[in-house]
Amino acid sequence: MKKIILASASPRRRALLAALGIEFSVCAADIEECDYGDTPAGIVEANARAKSSAISVRTEEDALIIAADTLVFLDETVLSKPETLEHARRMLRELSGNTHQVVTGLAVLDTKTGRAAIGSENTDVTFRPLEASEIDRFVETVRPLDRAGAYTVDGPGSLLVSRYDGCYQNVLGLPVVRLDKLMRSLGYSLFSLMNPDRASFL
Repeated sequence: MKKIILASASPRRRALLAALGIEFSVCAADIEECDYGDTPAGIVEANARAKSSAISVRTEEDALIIAADTLVFLDETVLSKPETLEHARRMLRELSGNTHQVVTGLAVLDTKTGRAAIGSENTDVTFRPLEASEIDRFVETVRPLDRAGAYTVDGPGSLLVSRYDGCYQNVLGLPVVRLDKLMRSLGYSLFSLMNPDRASFL
């Protein structure tokens, strides 16, 4: 059976893929991610492609490598991972009461054929107006230095958002329907890789 490699250390991506009942290994790509380019989709797709390529040179196995990159965009400004907790607070103040875009780039690379499928998903996310004390409480609780836009929508982050327009899993970092479409273009599918004994619910 084709081996599946997830080129990401993200616990949320691991959980989403594992919940489908798919067996996979994790091999995080250690690359310098870019946060600038011509378009939001172009930026994250390039990062995802670079991650999949970095892993492909490290494995000789017959595998499908799945790589992803997620960024937050507010009025065409990139909000990547905050450098400090105060930086995180500033980001959340900017997002408060506004609609922004979460864009995830995906790359699926077949190591046997060298074929790759690249794509992206875009979700509009609207924050409710946040009080300063709520932002402080959230940052103290989550300490979101590893998260684009300084937030996540699971756990305490579920209190931040008033509306989603698009794929919810995309906001968590792995739009599984888009991923399935890319895999189908290479002759595979997430459905065919499911193990009913391993499937779970988040």
